[in-house]
Amino acid sequence: MLVQKLQKEIQNAFQSLFNHSLSLEEITFQQTRKEFEGSYTFVTFPYSRISKKKPEETATLLGEFLKENTAEVKDFNVVKGFLNLVLEQSVWVKTLVNLTEKPSWESIEKKDEKVMVEYSSPNTNKPLHLGHLRNNFLGYSVSEIMAANGSEVMKVNLVNDRGIHICKSMLAYKKHGEGKTPQDLGIKGDKLVGDYYVKFNDLFKAEVQELVEAGQPKEKAEKEAPILKEAQQMLLKWEQGDKETTDLWAKMNGWVYEGFDATYKSIGVEFDKFYYESNTYLLGKDIIEEGLEKGVFFKKDDGSVWIDLTKEKLDEKLVLRGDGTSVYITQDIGTADLKYKDFPMQKSVYVVGNEQDYHFKVLFSILKKLGRSYAEGMYHLSYGMVELPDGKMKSREGTVVDADELVADMVEMARERTGEVGKIDDFTEEEAENLYKMLALGALKYYLLRVEPKKKMLFNPADSIDFQGNSGVYLQYTHAKICAILRKADKENISYSSKAFENLKELANTQEELIHLLSDYPNYLNEAAQNYAPSTIANYMYDVAKLYSKLYAEIPIFAEENEAKKALLIAISKTTAQTLKHAGKLLGIEMPERM
Repeated sequence: MLVQKLQKEIQNAFQSLFNHSLSLEEITFQQTRKEFEGSYTFVTFPYSRISKKKPEETATLLGEFLKENTAEVKDFNVVKGFLNLVLEQSVWVKTLVNLTEKPSWESIEKKDEKVMVEYSSPNTNKPLHLGHLRNNFLGYSVSEIMAANGSEVMKVNLVNDRGIHICKSMLAYKKHGEGKTPQDLGIKGDKLVGDYYVKFNDLFKAEVQELVEAGQPKEKAEKEAPILKEAQQMLLKWEQGDKETTDLWAKMNGWVYEGFDATYKSIGVEFDKFYYESNTYLLGKDIIEEGLEKGVFFKKDDGSVWIDLTKEKLDEKLVLRGDGTSVYITQDIGTADLKYKDFPMQKSVYVVGNEQDYHFKVLFSILKKLGRSYAEGMYHLSYGMVELPDGKMKSREGTVVDADELVADMVEMARERTGEVGKIDDFTEEEAENLYKMLALGALKYYLLRVEPKKKMLFNPADSIDFQGNSGVYLQYTHAKICAILRKADKENISYSSKAFENLKELANTQEELIHLLSDYPNYLNEAAQNYAPSTIANYMYDVAKLYSKLYAEIPIFAEENEAKKALLIAISKTTAQTLKHAGKLLGIEMPERM
């Protein structure tokens, strides 16, 4: 690859000019800023100690050496300590030849690195909602990016299938469900269970109101409501293994899993392994004992076990109650060990909302103090809440932004917008429906992934389906447009193999820019993997599509009379489509061949 060639030339220059051997890993390039001439920039400030010269003088000496000794380097300019390299245009023709023979991502080497990505992690008392969509798309995309960058990846889902919130749905169903199944009611199982979670809340509110009217303070009434006491009793029965309770729990969870599976399939996400909190909630107590022996934890007079994280500015944290029962972090410690036992990973990514930032700082600190080998590689991919223009919504009120309904609304919007553009008259009904779904999910995923995860965001469905702006649909339209060009070229028997253009010496500036950007895809992919940032890929795709649209507007492909130049334009088009398709797959976005 071109960058590797330039790295070796810089290495040679340091050896020749300064009698110093630099490793290739120490040599990195930046994209040259648009206001300066050049393609790649080498920053010389860190190397003054080697050259014993000022950065600007070091850069000038390196530039002169490269211009004299490297065929690819046409010229250079120095801005302070920044060495900007101007490459021969034939370099970019050769680069395109290489890209047509072997896509850039096929050169990425496999790494000896295991990565586990935990995402989705739903509660089994309600359907998936808009917040889950951001979580699922982030987790799936990070997994695909890490795998494409050479890591071995396991996607896991830790399902919160026990606890008081589950018992609330169960109790309301037991009292008012009349034994009806999702099939009886013609609805998805997760929707049925979610409806009874809302029903519980309605019943609870009514009882609290009665107690308040009878003279109890509201705070006390909320603790003493009979239906809440019943739910707490039901949780105790579940923990004791009461058959009637566990049978109802298994039945209702089974309905929810069927509903989740349908939603996961619909939105295009998948998992390699599921963990269930009902199997993990008792884990971790043995590790607390280990921590006491190591002096990591300490006991208080009431028998409770704590860790002092004040030096880490995280205060003291309870890890086991005085009666020997777990707190939430106890099972998280145990589950972390279980996950490592199942899949000995170097990196473990948790995709969880930013309300859990403190929790994960504490968890990671504890595991480091316990000496866990995997602790240094743990990362909390924290993300902000997603809101619709109407504002935040809560599931217990029954006004949650339901994932299935949102996707259905997006499909309908895609149908309307595509009808307005009116370019699918020759599609069969099945082809049209597949396209609407592809556009809807592409719009949704791109909109949620293009922004930095930590930011709270406002999702406006109408803005996301835009054939012109910064949208998933625009990327899909660009891909489909290129596919139409390739079909026409094939129909007219136009040769655009590398043999047809490999002897060209000159390129238009936009052609050079686009080939450069396409060849740099592995660098963007690596950056996205290092930073767990799908937004890097999303923004790269938009830059590629924009630059291709500029090229398309500047140079009419089929009006070009020079056959070699025409072949080059078609080859650039094909490489652009291939890159958009590969990058889209990393975001879970399908690229249509016709629109």
